[in-house]
Amino acid sequence: MSPQSALNKSKALEGIHGVHLVPHSPFVVEEINQQESFHQSCSQTSVVGPSQLLILQRVWQQRPSCLRPIRCSLHGDRNLGETIVNVLTSLPFVAIGIQAPRKNLNCKIYANSLIGVGIASSLYHVSRGSLRKYTRWADYTMIATATVCLSRALREENSKLLMAVSALALPIQPLMVSAVHTGMMEVAFAKRALKDPNLKMAHDMHKMSSLLGAALFIADDALPQTPFLHAAWHLAAAVGVATCNKLLE
Repeated sequence: MSPQSALNKSKALEGIHGVHLVPHSPFVVEEINQQESFHQSCSQTSVVGPSQLLILQRVWQQRPSCLRPIRCSLHGDRNLGETIVNVLTSLPFVAIGIQAPRKNLNCKIYANSLIGVGIASSLYHVSRGSLRKYTRWADYTMIATATVCLSRALREENSKLLMAVSALALPIQPLMVSAVHTGMMEVAFAKRALKDPNLKMAHDMHKMSSLLGAALFIADDALPQTPFLHAAWHLAAAVGVATCNKLLE
């Protein structure tokens, strides 16, 4: 049908009652690219918007303290002399680890972990700058690892669930892991000392060094400007660890 004939036909319908003609159709026909529309809809559903990111960030910031890593104190080693003393007092842990009994696999692992404690402590005290917070974390984690290894060496019948939870908590809560397994070791040491009189002297020395070490640890945190408190804690802790070796003989 030609445009002219269409125009004539529309004029013929103008006089009919109830018929209203419009010059253009109100509907617009568009060709939609289905593939482009599909990709656009997928990208809109897969991308996380700013509001969702803000919600996730708030949830992460409000996570419980048990899921937060430790906040290491970074004071100490204010001068070269203090650093040298702290490194020297870390070396006894290496010596204790070398001399520790190695009668079975668990004892060997514990002895090697003590060597790791001395090395990690030395690395922390010689480190500076942004690296220091990572070496401090490694220091705490290595101490906790040694307590877990000692607990395993003393009691092979420890719950597998306890050991698994301790291993998972080591990176984020090493102090809590150290407290739990140190407490288990203290109970085992006290029971053995009651049964074996030969362990009484070692146990008495262990109790005194542990109490002194706890006091120095608290004082080091409360009085950060006091020099050589940390080194004194090293020595007290080393004596306490050395007495534990009596339990493995």
